[in-house]
Amino acid sequence: MIQPDPTPGAPAGPLSGVLVADFSRVLAGPYCTMLLADLGADVIKVESPGGDDTRQWMPPVTEDGRSTYYLAINRNKRSVALNLKDQGDLAAAQELARRADVFVQNFKPGGLARYGLDYDSVSATNPGVVYASISGFGSGGGRDLPGYDLMVQAMSGLMSLTGDAAGPPFRAGISVFDVIAGLHTAIGIVAALYDRAATGAGQHVEANLLSSALSGMVNQTSAWVTGGVVPFRMGNAHPSLFPYEPLPTGDGELIVTAGNDAQFARLCQVIGAPELAQDPRFARNDGRTANRDQLKPLLAERLASRTAKEWFDVLIAAGVPCGPINTVDGGVAFAAEVGLDPVVMAGPPGNSMRTVRHPLTFSRTPPRYHLPPPKLDEHGAEVRAWLAGPDTREDSTQEEGTA
Repeated sequence: MIQPDPTPGAPAGPLSGVLVADFSRVLAGPYCTMLLADLGADVIKVESPGGDDTRQWMPPVTEDGRSTYYLAINRNKRSVALNLKDQGDLAAAQELARRADVFVQNFKPGGLARYGLDYDSVSATNPGVVYASISGFGSGGGRDLPGYDLMVQAMSGLMSLTGDAAGPPFRAGISVFDVIAGLHTAIGIVAALYDRAATGAGQHVEANLLSSALSGMVNQTSAWVTGGVVPFRMGNAHPSLFPYEPLPTGDGELIVTAGNDAQFARLCQVIGAPELAQDPRFARNDGRTANRDQLKPLLAERLASRTAKEWFDVLIAAGVPCGPINTVDGGVAFAAEVGLDPVVMAGPPGNSMRTVRHPLTFSRTPPRYHLPPPKLDEHGAEVRAWLAGPDTREDSTQEEGTA
């Protein structure tokens, strides 16, 4: 590491000792590298002199005017601003690539070749590097297409599935495929590091938003690929399950997800309509799905007798999955209520900020939150000085006899 972890005595993360050169920006790449950093990797975020685009994506902003978008995906990193058109900065970037265990970038395919930072160039001086590339549409026929999540939501078919049946297509409320591609990339990096531990060889890992989208749409993609069925918009309804959507209660809607016959029978018992579970039209899931237009008003009639909160308490106690439709603040509050502790402080006392907890827990090597999201070039002098000096990581690696 460039400098000691400012939380002495804390357990080393499972990726402790892994140096990540993060040349990515916006969402998919930075989300991936933040997950790695949370798990102990030492991530150096390389930015252009103007900074990551998301530094300017606002509102919303914090009290000191910083973009909450940027802050969401950049904790536990050190920032250095390098102008790759400047020979000195380019030399520093290339030296960082030579020392890195992992190199992550989401430039257009081929965009880093002119700087000697493409996979072939980097691996020539660093054969053990795990080099991860993220693009919109791969490095083949779609290499020249810009990779924006909204484009992929449209082109993958997701928007055709989102919204009311009689209404227009809608985008998801988050950049869902950027996030999925970031997750896929993190999995690929960890797998390649595991392979390197056994073979000593690095490799090139490629992820793209469209492939992540087609994989991430799971049953909907399979409907076409496996069954020849083109899915369509159904609002909040599920194509293969019922009830699995919002249902009206006495004061608003409640999500009810009776995903199997036993759960449906319990639902009917609790709402005072056990006969519905015996009705041949509704006893099995395929019948409930085919006859949802007949069943839904029968359920709504019974659910109208209590509030959504009252039904939530009663149904959950009976083992029927259901939940309120919260706003984001309500979602965070509910996570806290059930003991998930969703908000953590990133950074040492006096220089910390509230962030969302890493999604994984580990029994021995928990995620760390030792650095707040960095200001632009906050660690520039430190990183440059380290790159100008001897590669102590190389010495320690040789001493330990590892690949």
